[in-house]
Amino acid sequence: MTLLKTFLLTIIMLTHLSSCTEKRQDTAIQWSLSASLPPLPGQTTAWGFAGPVTGVHQEVLLVAGGANFPDGMPWEGGKKKYYDQGFVMKRTGKDSLALYKTFALPYALAYPACVSTPMGVVCAGGENPDGISSKVILLQWDDHAGSVVIKKLPDLPLPLSNAGITTHGNIVYLAGGENADSTCSGFYSLDIADATAQWNTLPSLPQAVSHAVVVAQSSAGSSSVYVMGGRKKNRNGISDIYASAYVFDLKKNEWKEIQSLPYSLCAGTGIASGKSEILLFGGDKGETFHETERLIAAINAATDTGKKQDLIRQKNQLQAAHPGFSKEVLVYNTTTGNWTNTDPLPFEAPVTTTAILWNNDVVIPNGEIRAGVRTPAIWMGRIQ
Repeated sequence: MTLLKTFLLTIIMLTHLSSCTEKRQDTAIQWSLSASLPPLPGQTTAWGFAGPVTGVHQEVLLVAGGANFPDGMPWEGGKKKYYDQGFVMKRTGKDSLALYKTFALPYALAYPACVSTPMGVVCAGGENPDGISSKVILLQWDDHAGSVVIKKLPDLPLPLSNAGITTHGNIVYLAGGENADSTCSGFYSLDIADATAQWNTLPSLPQAVSHAVVVAQSSAGSSSVYVMGGRKKNRNGISDIYASAYVFDLKKNEWKEIQSLPYSLCAGTGIASGKSEILLFGGDKGETFHETERLIAAINAATDTGKKQDLIRQKNQLQAAHPGFSKEVLVYNTTTGNWTNTDPLPFEAPVTTTAILWNNDVVIPNGEIRAGVRTPAIWMGRIQ
């Protein structure tokens, strides 16, 4: 290769990297701590929840279910606990919320796919002590009665946890997820306005994935569903964490790969913004996650008792010193196909939760902020 060709190739590569990490100046979000969930009855501390059922309907925020470790970290022998308690939060100012009422889910549940629609909050799948669920429910706020109404929707084609879900009109689209044995590549839709409808099977995802950001947004005038990042568990115990991204054209009924994220990412949150942008908040880049998986695999393979105990000690120390998750906010433009970023999150970034667009505000309720650690905080960001 000539010197000139080498120079030009270097410039092209640097330009590409710059386009992935260029700082945006025209997308700014002003964040504030709008509320924190209270302690549950019998508790003195609010632990917060990972994988909560959450969404907005009729100008209230619903947060329910989820899981945490109230009796100690998992590497200390603490057991995960699942909840059915729910909270109704109402606005008390432009960036503040207050607890208005409590309610209960029909069963304990964490890690479902949740999306807010004009008809209510759709909650699909998830898990609890009984295993992975295929149940789907619709949560509605009845302002006249001052209560949450919960209706049953058709079950998913198979039990799934940590799937992604989005909505376009009255149709919700669910992508991926996982069960006890494998990660799913299924892609399904349901018309929630049709009382006789069942889940429709659509062309499968290009790859099996869970913990992805799934968002509906327009692309060149065509309505589309985007699936970004995520992960897939493997039999060897070491998961794949993806930087890849795909778009499904709802008119053409087909998938297409698009520009990858600047780095591998899973368990983050995201929303559609404006006519052509998708915002991704935080997420797990996987460094500590992968090292923990490698240690667990080595522990399972170890036959020497002393070696096994040393590996367990290393894993426990690694998890106890977890640094937290990415605070970066990525912006994808569906018109240009480029990734940029804006100001990072000014708080400990939660994963395994749902970002909600409420009028012109982004709401991120609870989630996991470090290995085994949840937060009761509800953050609200006003898009400038």
